[in-house]
Amino acid sequence: MTTLVAYASRYGASQGIAERIGARLADAGLPVDVRSVSDVADPAVYDAFVIGSAAYMGSWMKDARDFTRAHRAVLSTRPVWLFSSGPIGTATTDSRGRDVVAAAAPKEFGELATAIGARDQRVFFGALDRSKLRGAHRVMATLPAAGKLFIEGDFRDWEAIDAWADGIARELGAPARSEG
Repeated sequence: MTTLVAYASRYGASQGIAERIGARLADAGLPVDVRSVSDVADPAVYDAFVIGSAAYMGSWMKDARDFTRAHRAVLSTRPVWLFSSGPIGTATTDSRGRDVVAAAAPKEFGELATAIGARDQRVFFGALDRSKLRGAHRVMATLPAAGKLFIEGDFRDWEAIDAWADGIARELGAPARSEG
């Protein structure tokens, strides 16, 4: 059962999460292919999918949305998990008292999860390296008020990502991982 871990990533944080998930699945003995959604020629050759994207302004990146919608017929017949990366920083609640992770769920999660029958969807904290910013993001990061939005650092919770990937591996029939 070959699993495709497909991602859309602008600055590398979501790609890093996808690569980590792919490595965990491979370590569990599952055949896996990790690639950008734009590099997937024929999703029908895969038996399961983990699809992820960075989220900006409450939405998944266009490439991830388009890929998932375009291949809904195939995805709806196979096991699928969705993930998103986006919130950065260490705060667990926002200025309105909402859970930061829950508030960062892309607006497409509900629609896509229903359309393809996704088994789970997760939001993970992301990372920001200001030196990688381009275009409007680079300009915005220089504004005085941007300090709260463009918090530099790697906030990905690798233990949570590993646990989620290990759960996917178990659902796909991989033997239980022994902690040594």
